[in-house]
Amino acid sequence: MARLLTDVRNRAVLLSPAFYVLAVIAILIVGISKGGFGGGLGMVAVPLMSLVISPFDAAAILLPMLCIMDVAGLRAYWRRWDPQNLWIILPGGILGVLVATLTYRWVDEQMLRLLIGVIAVAFALNYYSQAWRREQPARQASRVRGGIWSAVAGFTSFSAHAGGPPISVYLLPQRLDKTLFVGTTVVFFAFVNYIKLVPYALLGQFRIEILLNALLLAPVAVAGVYLGLWLHHRLSERWFYRLCYALLLLTGLRLLQQGLVG
Repeated sequence: MARLLTDVRNRAVLLSPAFYVLAVIAILIVGISKGGFGGGLGMVAVPLMSLVISPFDAAAILLPMLCIMDVAGLRAYWRRWDPQNLWIILPGGILGVLVATLTYRWVDEQMLRLLIGVIAVAFALNYYSQAWRREQPARQASRVRGGIWSAVAGFTSFSAHAGGPPISVYLLPQRLDKTLFVGTTVVFFAFVNYIKLVPYALLGQFRIEILLNALLLAPVAVAGVYLGLWLHHRLSERWFYRLCYALLLLTGLRLLQQGLVG
């Protein structure tokens, strides 16, 4: 009986107006980022949606839409990627997803809110601190650094679709051509996201109400990607990211408060 009441309560939350408002905002931000600004803001969505629903449910609803966005990204950047880096980071991504899958049962809702909150605040502050950093010489590809950071990216991507910052920590210091950088991240996350479908299904994340809401919100994901393509030459990339990271910072602080109180 208690489990039935919990299921009913969860379905009611998933249908609340607050959920849909935050979900549409979050999905549009991610779609615009992927379509027009090279991605990197996938981690915004789960923290925003976690303000009103379970982080586990937020991640499950978002994953099918990320897979749809990845198809569009692969079409746009086909064959414009760095094979050397991909050979290094793809195995690490698989390892990170595997570790996250095996430890999934040990992570409760409040712990995940704290984890997402820490990641959100840390990478928002890291973004804003970059303006005061001195430029460093370009680094070369490294199996050790690439393996470590791609495994972290696979783990955080599984837990909260927050793999962008860790993989950027590895790739950005190499100062790759912008198109090559974006194309490499597109392939990496398309691969990781489709791999994640298997453990998400095996762990029971894709309940019927989750899939129905993902289907309902799928057009928003497509619209976000095409809106990003349209805005690519019409909106300042700098201000877009500044505003989105400000939202990420505030959301992360709120999740930290929820996790600590909980």
